[in-house]
Amino acid sequence: MDTGELAWAVTATALVLLMTPGVAFFYGGLVKAKSVVSMMMMSFGSLGLVGVLWILYGASMSAVDSPFQFAGNPFADIGLMSMVNDNDGLVSVTYGATFAIITVALVSGAIADRAKFGAWMVFVGLFATLVYFPVAAWVWGGGWAYSLGELMGLPEVIDYAGGTAVHINAGAAALALALVLGRRIVFEKGAHKPHNVPLVLLGAALLWFGWFGFNAGAEAFGGQNGLVGLIIVNTLGATAASILGWLVVEKVKDGKPTAVGAASGAVAGLVAITPACANLAPGWALLLGVIAGAVSAFAIELKFKLGFDDSLDVVGLHLVAGMIGTLYLGFFAIDTGLFTGGDLGQLIVQTIAAFGVLIYSFVVAFVLGLGIEKTIGFRVKNEDEVAGIDSIIHGGEAYDFVETK
Repeated sequence: MDTGELAWAVTATALVLLMTPGVAFFYGGLVKAKSVVSMMMMSFGSLGLVGVLWILYGASMSAVDSPFQFAGNPFADIGLMSMVNDNDGLVSVTYGATFAIITVALVSGAIADRAKFGAWMVFVGLFATLVYFPVAAWVWGGGWAYSLGELMGLPEVIDYAGGTAVHINAGAAALALALVLGRRIVFEKGAHKPHNVPLVLLGAALLWFGWFGFNAGAEAFGGQNGLVGLIIVNTLGATAASILGWLVVEKVKDGKPTAVGAASGAVAGLVAITPACANLAPGWALLLGVIAGAVSAFAIELKFKLGFDDSLDVVGLHLVAGMIGTLYLGFFAIDTGLFTGGDLGQLIVQTIAAFGVLIYSFVVAFVLGLGIEKTIGFRVKNEDEVAGIDSIIHGGEAYDFVETK
């Protein structure tokens, strides 16, 4: 990389790293006041553990020599000892670490208010090792999804910045853990309200800010710099349109557009444009945003109809919007979409990759979660859940309320 590319690569890495604290703020504001520390600690736990594991062996696992290989050799370069003098390579590894960290952190929103921190950390280490690191190899590191188009004589799978590897992956795992841990003691519409709406909006703002590094950062690592303009305008446009789509549905459905709805719509749009940011004309990106926001606004209600307690709507936002963005490319991807000069080939490979990752992530996360629950226990006691788990698990609360006479 030249100095300009290197500077942007470091900046993009820092932007994506900031997204995980953004998730912590977003999730932290959505839970009750006596659970906010626990919620935010789950994101910071992911920052700590996944960051270390990625350097130790995760980066080695995220690239393969053959599309038929499950993952790279974790012992190939433990601790990156052979890369001391590879400046560009180390920056690329660090950038990849930020994606691994946030993917795992996203899962935590599904089990808010009721998970043990120690059990969560066990899950983080196992899920990163058995799911995210291999999936990164499948999608970006030469694995079966990366090579699917070539193997089938069809267009290559498009997942520019992580619709499949990050959001479908995290959303499927979130659904699995929600099923394993079961419902909160009180599970009904309107029973759990965000304790701090400004915190939610701050988290969404940090996510949107960091997402420009998330989507456009890869251009520094062998990308074509001519795509940066398209990527950033789509990252802005789809997200903005998704806010509008969500708020319109919210107004029609519930009578009032809300601040939390605006923040959630922004996240849905960001998720949907992630795989498609470099492969859609801006007009089609706007349409994608509207669809993602509107559909996700309806999708978050599914948990009440189907009976699974996805506390902070990880499934409704990340799995649903991730699937929409990934499959949408089959219809509108530049030159290869069904309605933009191509045929059904793009849709076929997008569908296979998306559902392949979804099924694998769900099954492994479910087995891991169930194993943890049956051994060391994953869920806190009912009385601790009711009281709020911050002081019990972490020895303190977010807010020190002082009584005055």
